[in-house]
Amino acid sequence: MLSPDPRLALPDPGEVGRLALRQPAHYPDGIADSDRKLNDMTATLEQIAALRERMQQSLVGQEMVIERLIIGLLANGNLLVEGLPGLAKTRAIKALAKNIEADFSRIQFTPDLLPSDVTGTEVYYQKDGSGEFRFEPGPIFANIVLGDEINRAPAKVQAAMLEAMEERQVTVAGTTHRMPPLLMVMATQNPVEQEGTYPLPEAQMDRFLMHVNIEYPPVEDEVRVVEIVRNEERGAANASAEAAGGAQQDDPGRIPQEAVFDARRAIADVHVADAMQRYIADLVYATRTPGKYSGDLDRWIDVGGSPRASIALDKCGRTHAWLNGRDFVDPEDIRAVVHDCLRHRLMLSYEAQGDGVTADNVITAVVEKVALP
Repeated sequence: MLSPDPRLALPDPGEVGRLALRQPAHYPDGIADSDRKLNDMTATLEQIAALRERMQQSLVGQEMVIERLIIGLLANGNLLVEGLPGLAKTRAIKALAKNIEADFSRIQFTPDLLPSDVTGTEVYYQKDGSGEFRFEPGPIFANIVLGDEINRAPAKVQAAMLEAMEERQVTVAGTTHRMPPLLMVMATQNPVEQEGTYPLPEAQMDRFLMHVNIEYPPVEDEVRVVEIVRNEERGAANASAEAAGGAQQDDPGRIPQEAVFDARRAIADVHVADAMQRYIADLVYATRTPGKYSGDLDRWIDVGGSPRASIALDKCGRTHAWLNGRDFVDPEDIRAVVHDCLRHRLMLSYEAQGDGVTADNVITAVVEKVALP
């Protein structure tokens, strides 16, 4: 069961100013420049906090999931969201997309899907006796892309997404087409239905910045979920009646893309000390040489994390620090995101699976064994 973690909570709008007024650790350019940076940080934090509040209006009992989605957006990564049916995986991603000024597209993966259904294709247009081929972009050409039930897509379709996710471009008919500057692929999969599915290969899994697990909400929150859905149905019925009468619908406004880019620029300046860099590398190194740390870890881990795991910890750690109003990373930032960054990068042994040991259990053991800086 997910429960709110105060370490991951974004600052409330009323507290943003207080958090942003913490003395920065590495702005030596004078008071004026420091004040400007602080003001920019405050304004951007307020916009991100507003984004979180809007998402919470339609998602109850999933605060941790909201934090992970925002971290993934600001860290410029792709997310794999996994959970049982009915746990609001798709709803969570839609809640993020509808509150940002961004193009949203959804790809419903099925076994008969073709790569061109995702990336786009060349279409022949004929006019006045002459013709030409034109590229028609596929649904991957959007800012926020929802890949629903990605493990139902055949291997060739999964492979077609690799270039888009990693290189931010697609190649069709020998021509490379660039993706928009803001691109985030959020794929969902169901862990229980395995019939008619194609397990994601390790190369595809490694492209995801984080693997987010969604679990059942507390019973109190489930009551609120029912109330929210009921109110949404009532609101949709009223909106349909007003639209039929010609009434205009109010647009509450969405967070601009520039706020995301401003946050990313600020996160790039978050300081990571040499000791923290070594701590990140030590955590990943422990998954590759488990025998040096524990006999149990040696029995449980077949393949450890790649250097992408270290990069993911660095990105998400800096993002977590910035969201909490700091311009430096401490060990708690790394520990807050380590499970989401590593759980899909470890290959466990048959012995671990037979003993009921999960990737999260292994990661917790690794964190306990690796010394703090």
